[in-house]
Amino acid sequence: MSPLLTPTNSTSFPALPSTNISPRFIIYAIIILMSIPLQQTREWEQLQNQLGETTFFQQTADFTFLAILKKTRFLNYLYLPYGPVLNTKTAAKTAYKALLALAKENNVSFIRIEPQDLKNASYLLKLPNLRKSTDLNPAHTWLLDLEKPKEQIISDFAQGTRTRYNQSEKKGITITVSDNPDDIHPLVQLQHKLAREKGINTFSEDYLRTELAQPFASLYLAHYQVEGTDKIIAASLFFDYDGVRYYMQSASDYDYRKLPSAVAILVSAIFDAKEKGLKAFDFWGIAPDDAPKDHPWAGFTAFKKSFGGFARTYAGTYDLILNYPKYHLYNFARRLNRFIRKLKA
Repeated sequence: MSPLLTPTNSTSFPALPSTNISPRFIIYAIIILMSIPLQQTREWEQLQNQLGETTFFQQTADFTFLAILKKTRFLNYLYLPYGPVLNTKTAAKTAYKALLALAKENNVSFIRIEPQDLKNASYLLKLPNLRKSTDLNPAHTWLLDLEKPKEQIISDFAQGTRTRYNQSEKKGITITVSDNPDDIHPLVQLQHKLAREKGINTFSEDYLRTELAQPFASLYLAHYQVEGTDKIIAASLFFDYDGVRYYMQSASDYDYRKLPSAVAILVSAIFDAKEKGLKAFDFWGIAPDDAPKDHPWAGFTAFKKSFGGFARTYAGTYDLILNYPKYHLYNFARRLNRFIRKLKA
């Protein structure tokens, strides 16, 4: 294990963007920045435990962290989704000491962090054993202010989005909402169909069922009549926490891509969240502004931005390395595995 290391000035990180939003929402945005993200709460720990994960939760006046113990063939590591949460500038050093102790107890080779508060996390983000990793949770997201009047929200939609929203009812698309885990199958089917068509990974039915079973989850389904038979052509899973609705999982039937089913779901979810008294809608992940046009997220980034709103940037995902030989072996094995999979494809 590495000892507690002294920060250097070698790592830079992005500043939060500025934008013109309602004064009431500016106040709420500050509250969001100071709050604990869902992925660092006891509620998220309960979800992870139900999914079979081993977790460690620590909370003091200065910091909070939920660490998930990940075990691989080569090593163990701790993952803190959107954590640690640091309440003061000096909290990072204290939190790091607690994480080192936890790492030692569990034979951990690195600690994967994703702090949201860039200012308070500066100590961690300047440590010499820090390495940038592939982002797991989105480092860039898109927020919509729900404090605005409904008419203003609609007027801020891109013209094409407003048109498709107005067309959805005329085309016979209806939306239903469920919190029953037994209703998850349409989302599973749509995601698996999309995975086969696009060659992407997706979640198992048990995983999605467990997510929908949480008290903060809701499932939106888009129905369309096909030759007199009700067919679900799109489905989305949302999480509500601390005044924010998160757009977490989604899939649409490519055979009905010309129908505005995804727009119908999102508009319904946005207005339901506003009526519920939530303050913000988080579209959960967009490509960075400097991303190339062929970025894999380019299409749905443009789609999400068409609803109006503004960007928010986090530090991203970083690894704090504690055992360099094992860390490099782990990453080499991952690269080799990806190379072999490409050869077999």
